[in-house]
Formats: sequence, C-alpha cells, structure tokens
Amino acid sequence: MVESMTWLQAIVLGVVQGLTEFLPISSSGHLRIVSELFWDTDAGASFTAVTQLGTEAAVLVYFARDIWRIAMAWFRGLFDPDKRGDHDYKMGWYVIVGTIPVGILGFIFKDQVRTGARNLWLVASMLIVFALVIAAAEYYGRKRRPIEQLTLKDGVIMGSAQALALIPGVSRSGGTISAGLFLGLTREAAARYSFLLAIPAVTAAGLFSLPDAFAPAGEGLNASGAQLIVATLIAFVIGYVTIAWLLRFVVDHSMYWFVGYRIILGLLVFGLLGTGVISAT
Repeated sequence: MVESMTWLQAIVLGVVQGLTEFLPISSSGHLRIVSELFWDTDAGASFTAVTQLGTEAAVLVYFARDIWRIAMAWFRGLFDPDKRGDHDYKMGWYVIVGTIPVGILGFIFKDQVRTGARNLWLVASMLIVFALVIAAAEYYGRKRRPIEQLTLKDGVIMGSAQALALIPGVSRSGGTISAGLFLGLTREAAARYSFLLAIPAVTAAGLFSLPDAFAPAGEGLNASGAQLIVATLIAFVIGYVTIAWLLRFVVDHSMYWFVGYRIILGLLVFGLLGTGVISAT
C-alpha cells in the first residue's frame, strides 16, 4: 500500500530540493537520505522530478535575459546564415546537443533510476566517488576559459556528464561543472552552462513524472496536488537564492568545500546503514 505524504514531509523536502539542486552535492541523493532518515521511507523519483520544476523555474527567472538572448539568436541563425557566427546562436545548439545524452539514457534506464539506483548503499558510494572526481577536476583544471570560449565538443562532454546524474548521489551540477573544469573552463563558466544545460532535461523529466507523482503505484509517497505545488514553490524560492549564492561563491572559492561535505555525508550514511539505523531500500 502506498503511503500518503504529510504536509511536514512536503515542506521539508521542498526546502531540501531548493537548497541542494544547484550545489554539487546531489539533490536526489539528499531527498532520498532525508526521507529514509526521518520517515523511514522514500519520497520517490517522481516527487523529486516534479519538485525540480520549481528549481528549474528559478533558473528561467534568474537567467531570463540570457535565455531570451540565446533563444532569439538561435531562431535568427536558423533562417539567416550570416547570424550563425554569433556565440549565442551556437550556445543554443550547445544546450540542445548537450541534452541528448541524458534524454536517451533517461528513457532507456527509467525503471532502474526509479528503483535500484535509489539504494542508499549506491547513493553513499556515489557521494564519495564523485567527491573525488570533483576534487580531481578542481586540482587539474586550468580554469582559464570563459563561457564565450565554449565549443560543441565541450557541450557534448558536459552533456554526457550530466547524464551520470541519473544516479542519485552523483549530482547534475557536480558532474557537469567537473567536466567543465577538466576542459579548462572557469568555475563560473562551467556553473552557468550547467544551469542552462539542465533546463530542457529537468523540465521534461518533471512534466513526464507528473502522473506518477499523483499515483506512484508502489513507488514513493503519494503527494496531493496541493502538496506538490507548495513543495515546488518552496523549491523555486530557495533555489533562486541558491543560484545567486553559488555563482558568487565559485568566483573566489574552490570546489573542495563541497568535496569535504560529500565525503562526510557519504561516510555518515555508510555508518547509519552498517548499524541498521536506516534501511538501504
């Protein structure tokens, strides 16, 4: 029998989603951990995907001018070959092409993402493993290239890294920003493209997951429409603030702060699983 979500759960999970979506610490992993730790259950992949619509709305609002400029340049370039040298026109294609890997893999592995991939042993492992990846990217990345120097090759590589975030614990922003750093992009450039790249994939995933979020059929908690709306609105407000904070933070601070947090959290989850305080599934 599917358990109904309470208002406290909806509010707390909305806050967690807003705080963690854009930080390289895995929002889906945090939602899974918080749900299991405090309520001995799983909010479900569908609830996660729907509340991500709130954080993606925050991206749309925060980057509204950039998105409008890129969209207009892309449409102009489609009909006027002389406009195709514009960086914004190219950026439109970089976002489209970079979205393809997660779209394909998300469709192929949809069932696994909703079930086996949410095992907390795997989540904890990915928190630590990708902490080391982020650390390596911070250490070896030259961090010299601004976003104006982004190429199609960069878009494909960072888009492929985004697809890894289908596994809770990896982190969408962690994967894409790390890939960007390995490619020599500055932290701010990698973060900006990461946010833009997430818009099509996350929006599509949220919209397709709406029916399942209302009737999980054994997968996660059953949230009411009002609870989904409130959780999504909370995620939007907090997500907007988090975007502004992160873009300022990465200018002068390294990614090692997030590396340390991920390792500590991963080890804590391992300890809770090993002592039987929480269940992996």
